[in-house]
Amino acid sequence: MFSMLPSKAQASRSTKGVRSLGFYNRHTGERGQGSYWVDGDYQSEILTDFSQVLRDHRQNEAAPMDKRLFDFAYQLRESLSFKEDLHVISGYRSPKTNAMLANRSNGVAKKSYHMKGMALDLALPGVKLAHIREAALELKLGGVGYYPKSGFIHIDTGPVRSW
Repeated sequence: MFSMLPSKAQASRSTKGVRSLGFYNRHTGERGQGSYWVDGDYQSEILTDFSQVLRDHRQNEAAPMDKRLFDFAYQLRESLSFKEDLHVISGYRSPKTNAMLANRSNGVAKKSYHMKGMALDLALPGVKLAHIREAALELKLGGVGYYPKSGFIHIDTGPVRSW
């Protein structure tokens, strides 16, 4: 007997529905909230707003963020049943800022995905960092870095890997 229900894979590619996110930038105090994906279409105005909130605050420079990064953040938030804004420590980084940070710390990659708008360093207030890391790893959507001493995890849309 054949089932008429969509498979899990088909359901995840559904073109109906709404994906909403909220970001709080810990460095600037700015917030960005909105439905970035509606019935299969990314909402360019919301994506532009998100990119502004996630800009390099040191250089006041914004760049378009990878849409898949928002999907990763959305799925992470959903998997943890987290309803609040995601707290962002770092989104886009200009090459100048990245070089400065790489000189200060060996934890900063010289060719960071942050410079391509493909990475976020974030925290979810009230959720243990180890739980966020576990949930991000289970999604297998890209890179996951764990920085417990600094209080954040890193997610990116590069190859699946962890550190």
